[in-house]
Amino acid sequence: MVISPSSERTFRVGFLLLDGFALMSYSAAVEPLRAANLLAGRALYDLAHACAAGAQAISSSGAVVPATAEVGRDFDFDLVLVVAGGDPSAFRDAKIFRWLRQLARRGVALGGVSGGPVILASAGLMDGRRMTVHWEHVAALQEISPSLMVQRSLYVIDRDRVTCAGGIAPLDMMHALLTEHHGPGFARQVSDWFMHTDIRPSGGPQRAGLAERYGTTTPAIILAIEAMENHVADPLDLKQLAGLCGLGQRQLNRLFDERLGRSTMAFYRDLRLEKARNLLTQSPLTITEIALATGFASSAHFSKSFRDSFSVPPSALRR
Repeated sequence: MVISPSSERTFRVGFLLLDGFALMSYSAAVEPLRAANLLAGRALYDLAHACAAGAQAISSSGAVVPATAEVGRDFDFDLVLVVAGGDPSAFRDAKIFRWLRQLARRGVALGGVSGGPVILASAGLMDGRRMTVHWEHVAALQEISPSLMVQRSLYVIDRDRVTCAGGIAPLDMMHALLTEHHGPGFARQVSDWFMHTDIRPSGGPQRAGLAERYGTTTPAIILAIEAMENHVADPLDLKQLAGLCGLGQRQLNRLFDERLGRSTMAFYRDLRLEKARNLLTQSPLTITEIALATGFASSAHFSKSFRDSFSVPPSALRR
């Protein structure tokens, strides 16, 4: 994903708050970053707040958060997360949409929490990206665009877009980000700080946990598969996967061969192809769009890999 910190400077995260935002969702997103700074003993993350209403934002419970950044003027972010509640589909602030599109053009990663993904979709910033949203907003997203790739997951990380269903799910999402930024050991320290000891995968409760799905409890394999699921469109290489697991490449491959009967990268390819098969049957996206969304360089490469795996071309699932 394009959300990696530089070792030379603090990673700057902006929160764009819309009046009526859910305080729990916001807290579950911001507090892990504050705790990361505390536990590291230095500023790993610089946090700023922009408010759609101007000088401050008021949560659904009446809590007030003052603005420390200005919409339309402040662009020096690595990641901006939109936090919204209420009826985000009714939000039509052209200035906010314009600012978000400007941030995207400048290479800033964007995310949405709770109703925030609806705001990103309304601004035209989720085309070609997998995403999720709080279940009460799914219908609104389908009204905005039936071609959006909406998954019923706790959170989805797709290259430079991060979306989260809200509630306490941001704790799990931030654990994934902290793992990529500073390693699984430090991410676990932050989760333990909040007594959040049962880290949930991005797919969330709509499906069984990774251990049950793949029949293994090996920590390195579970961690590797979670990283794979967070990098479908922008696949990691074996060295990156091994590094995230704290193992050598040969060690990781040996574990996958012994426990799952396939090499690490063969398993990764099959996982991406299964995602592609789901999109072919459940979305109106073109085969080329699906190929890009699942990390294949071209539709030709995708079609060959798909046929090799499933014995039929991708087009057969469209008939």
